[in-house]
Order: sequence, then C-alpha cells, then structure tokens
Amino acid sequence: MSLNLNSLEEVASAMVASGRGILAADESTGTIGSRLAQIDTESTFESRNAYRDLLFSADGMENYISGVIMYDETLRQSSLADGTPYPEFLAKKGVIPGIKVDAGAHDLSGSEGEKITYGLDGLDERLKEYRKMGARFAKWRAVIKISEDNPSGYCIGTNAHALARYAALCQANDIVPIVEPEILMDGTHDIDDSFVVTEEVLHTVFFELYSQGVNYSGMVLKPNMVLSGYDGDNRASIDEVANATLECFSRTVPVAVGGIAFLSGGQSDEDATAHLNKMNQLLGDNKPWNLSFSYGRALQQPALKAWRGKDENVSTAQAAFMKRAKLNSLATQGKYSEDME
Repeated sequence: MSLNLNSLEEVASAMVASGRGILAADESTGTIGSRLAQIDTESTFESRNAYRDLLFSADGMENYISGVIMYDETLRQSSLADGTPYPEFLAKKGVIPGIKVDAGAHDLSGSEGEKITYGLDGLDERLKEYRKMGARFAKWRAVIKISEDNPSGYCIGTNAHALARYAALCQANDIVPIVEPEILMDGTHDIDDSFVVTEEVLHTVFFELYSQGVNYSGMVLKPNMVLSGYDGDNRASIDEVANATLECFSRTVPVAVGGIAFLSGGQSDEDATAHLNKMNQLLGDNKPWNLSFSYGRALQQPALKAWRGKDENVSTAQAAFMKRAKLNSLATQGKYSEDME
C-alpha cells in the first residue's frame, strides 16, 4: 500500500474512508511526559521516539489507520528499524502523515475563564516547511467551555475566525486542514445545553470558513460528540448521544465537507467506540458524510499501560493498540458490538 493522492479532496476523502480513522499522536512534549510518568518512564527524546515507533510500526496498523497526526518533534524523528523519517515511513505503509500546528490554548483577554488558540504568527512559513517534509494534512484545536456564563459569543467568534484563517493558509499550501472546534464536556450541563452550544459553534465556524474562502471538500471536521457533562446527573444514553449529534450536525455541517473524524474528548475507550458505531448504524448507507474517528488517548491508553517503557512488552502493547484500532474500524461501518471488548 502506498500513497497516490494528488488533490486536497482526495487526501480529505482518504483520511475518513470507511473502515479507517486517524491516530492522534500529537501530544506536546509536556503532555506525553505526563503520560509516560503514569507508567514510571522518563520522558526523553529516545523514550518518546520509542513509544511513537511502537504505534507506527505495528504490523497491519494501516488496515485501520488512515493518517497520523504528529507533533513537531515526532515529524522530525525516524523509524527505529531502519532510520526512515516518519513521514516517509508512514507514507510507504499507505498512512497519511499529518502535523499539529497550533500553539495551544491561552487565556482570552477581555473574557473570564475562556481560551483562544495561538499559532497564526509564522504559520504560513511553518506550513511550507512541513509540506516539504511530507505532511499532507494539519490540525488546529480550538477549546470552548460550557458553564453558567460561558461560552460567550466573543470567545466563539474569535476561535472560529482563527480556525478559518488557519484552514485557508493550509489549503494555500496544499495541506488539508483538520478543523477542530472542541466543546469540552467537563461540567454538570445536560445534553440539551451541549446541543445548543455545539450548534452555535458549528454555525459560526462554517460561516467563517465560507467567508475566508475555505474549500469544504478539501477539509476534515474534527468535532466533539453531543454529550452530557461528565459530572452531570442522568447522563444521556448511547442512543440519545448518537441521535442528538446527528441532528445537530444535520443542521450545521454542509454536505460538501470532506468528512467528519470525531475526537474522543475524555470519553472511555468503550464509549467513544460505541457512540461512533451507533451513529453509523443510524445513518446506514445513506450518509451525507463519512463518520470516522481521530482518537488519541482512546486508541493509545491500553497500549501505553501494556508497554510500561520496556522493550520486552512492545508486542503486547502493539496488540492492545491494534485491538482498539480494529474495534473503531468496525464502528466506522456500524459493525461493532460490546461483546467484542
């Protein structure tokens, strides 16, 4: 399997092809350090490379994984087996190399407790370099929080504008943008609150994308599912989440969009898979967009626990990773069931 994708539309379509999804391996050095600390492994250039190599070199991962989002450091690292740079290593397997390009969420001045994502300064030059290194898509995450007073229209608008600016710059550099407006599900809000906020955010994001000339067919949307707040009472069921999410998206997401790759957003591994599966079952063969996944922790956590930083555990860790990848692959086709866990 190898990559032969000549346009933004072809890349976007391949990223969300049925049966495959995106591995988010783009944790910053600080975040991956925290993950490695959980398994009593020191975070060094070598240990981070070894962990990513474990995932990327898993035999057959390309059957379930269409693309990998990498951090800047990872994009510059290489396969431990033969020293091939990761963008080339993945492309040879038929897996599309991608890169996280935002500079993280920071306090939004003029607002209380809200965030704006940094990273537009110098982005055009960085995208040019990443494209030369082999990246075919990029990711930018905006963070929206639900509380009694938030989100404000100001926060939604400024983040939507930045997402659209990023997306336009990506497409100008022959890179498919993953547009990720994440409404955090921390809190006590119910699924109705989540629906209202998600609907407003997506409407605003697509208005900005249209205003800035972004080609919908050459992008991938990475949204949250419409969930109850994790600390709320009487949380919505799998069926309720699937129905609410599809209803919200039918009101807001243009059919022209290249595809949707959901974020897991702190859900359990099993819930993230079950929700995706139910949505694909409800849509059946009549899909306005392919619904896939772009999971980080929900794909990696079992592998990380199995690995524990030890060479002798690599094959066990790869098996744990492949199990979750396969289950989510089945969920993109509506063929997953809980008894497969």
